[in-house]
Amino acid sequence: MMSDTYQPPKVWRDEGSDAGVWKNLNRPVAGATHEKALPRGTHPLQLYSLGTPNGKKVTILLEELLAAGEQGAEYDAHIIRIGDGDQFGSGFVGVNPNSKIPALLDTSAQLEVRVFESGAILLYLAEKFGRFLPKNLAGRTEALNWLFWLQGSAPYVGGGFGHFYHYAPVKLEYPINRFTMETKRLLDVLNQRLAENRYLAGEEYSIADIATWTWYGGLVLGELYEAKTFIDADSYTHVVRWAQEIAERPAVRRGRVVNTQTLAERHDAADIDAVVK
Repeated sequence: MMSDTYQPPKVWRDEGSDAGVWKNLNRPVAGATHEKALPRGTHPLQLYSLGTPNGKKVTILLEELLAAGEQGAEYDAHIIRIGDGDQFGSGFVGVNPNSKIPALLDTSAQLEVRVFESGAILLYLAEKFGRFLPKNLAGRTEALNWLFWLQGSAPYVGGGFGHFYHYAPVKLEYPINRFTMETKRLLDVLNQRLAENRYLAGEEYSIADIATWTWYGGLVLGELYEAKTFIDADSYTHVVRWAQEIAERPAVRRGRVVNTQTLAERHDAADIDAVVK
């Protein structure tokens, strides 16, 4: 039984105490739980993912690359149903030993390249195609500042605020207050930056915006955790302006539906054409 007066034992042991929505996904050890090969499509890039904020980062960037004329960015997006434990299959663990989506295989060269962690995938693709990352050192560094800021801050929004406010089976004041305060502080960091800049790296749209939009854009647009009113999202006017602008980009509209209930898998542009007008 959960209690707000919990006292930690001297040595923690997994006793199945997590009664939350993710109870069947969390375990204190790594590695595969079953044998399962990954499917392969026909395109150079094979993505294994789910339409979460981290998953959408990659499909949005891939659609942006295709929109920019990079045909080498053609991809197959295979769905990984984390509720079913697909991420613990041997094939997936071979691509990402951390068993988290998204994971990417680049099969375009003789030696296949695996890429895991969403930020690493964005950086890999931006460098591979020379797009969505400023060319000059100062601009590139600023974009990477914000990309790594996002990678470090998103867990406070998802695993912290989102979990305790939206998913936790028991609503506890202390963790909700703790992570709400930090989420609002991070929104204020963004708001101040975007008050003086169109995009995070300046005037150039980059992978930093793509990565950050899927988390903070979704939050202020009311698409995450049913929390728009609770966090007073509309007060972050510059974040809202930026989020709305990015949401209207055709490639963003296309990429955000992949590996979701709207479109479970993407193997051809026509797959998205059928659901995004």
